[in-house]
Amino acid sequence: MAFTAKDVQALREKTGVGMMDCKKALVETDGDIDKAIEILREKGLASAAKKASRVAAEGIVATCSDATAGVLVELNCETDFVAKGAPFVELSAKVAKTVLAAKPADVEALLATKAVDSDKTVDEEVQEVFLALRENMKVRRFAVVEGHTATYIHAGGSVGVIVAFDTDDATAAKAEFADMGKNVAMQIAAMNPEYLSKEDISAEELAKMESITVDSALNKPDSLPMPILTSLINEAMDSKKWSEEDTTVYQGLDQKQRKNFVNFISKEAYATLVELAVSHKAEIVDNKIFKGLVAGRLSKQIKEVCLLEQEFVRSDLFEGDVKGYIASVAKALGAELSLSKYVRFEKGEGIEKKQDDFAAEIASMVK
Repeated sequence: MAFTAKDVQALREKTGVGMMDCKKALVETDGDIDKAIEILREKGLASAAKKASRVAAEGIVATCSDATAGVLVELNCETDFVAKGAPFVELSAKVAKTVLAAKPADVEALLATKAVDSDKTVDEEVQEVFLALRENMKVRRFAVVEGHTATYIHAGGSVGVIVAFDTDDATAAKAEFADMGKNVAMQIAAMNPEYLSKEDISAEELAKMESITVDSALNKPDSLPMPILTSLINEAMDSKKWSEEDTTVYQGLDQKQRKNFVNFISKEAYATLVELAVSHKAEIVDNKIFKGLVAGRLSKQIKEVCLLEQEFVRSDLFEGDVKGYIASVAKALGAELSLSKYVRFEKGEGIEKKQDDFAAEIASMVK
């Protein structure tokens, strides 16, 4: 069967494959376009297997939601160029819609699920796009959050967030609720909290945070309360653990200079203070002033890592923490409203990217 340039173009439009590959497929099938499509698909799958080991740390986080749930999906590919292209973006949207519709148990089940508005499975849809773009790509993960949700995608899919709220249907249908949900989702995207609230921090984790805070303070004695620091300095001088030079320098400082004494003493003298602080750990930890310092630093850490305790970033809308912002919206709406869950995906997080050493590569080529 003969074929023309128009046939090659038609095959390219159907598959997205390069002109030369389309021409070769038509030659191999004697111009049969349907058989050529099958051959290109088979070759694409073989090529996909070869490229599966290549790192796919780029990609996109996509979202989809309705009145009952919200979903996030992360699809990965090798380059930012492909991630931003229409075929990959459209694929991610289709996969997200499929997750929302089918709510599969895991990624394996999702790949075997028939994609929305398609007669192909999600896996086959991914292979179709691979066939056109020739990059390793995969559906990495997804999350489904039931209930009244708000979603937010940052920077074209670099970060995605779902937030779920406990409220009634009437409240969830209001524009004020949608605005509030988006603002909280933006907060999560920007500040990346580790916990929903301080109640979600386990006693074990809290104890670990306190231990780290104590050790950090002891290893930075100039940050200790002045009575404790003064006691350590006096001990260092009285026991001759400081050199005569360091003792003389310190004693010659005025009150203002002593606040920045680290800039005047030697590194060895400072290391001595660290050793003394660590050796007196038990009594320092029992010191009432030190307990207050640790409590204050822990409180600050909790405000940084817990969403509801974080300072609300949109200070133009509300001054206070996130919990207070949500409460203010609930009051304005005259409704019961609370944040129950959130999920945050950042594309490529946890994937070790390949670091290309072009200088070494060139050097090896010229040996």
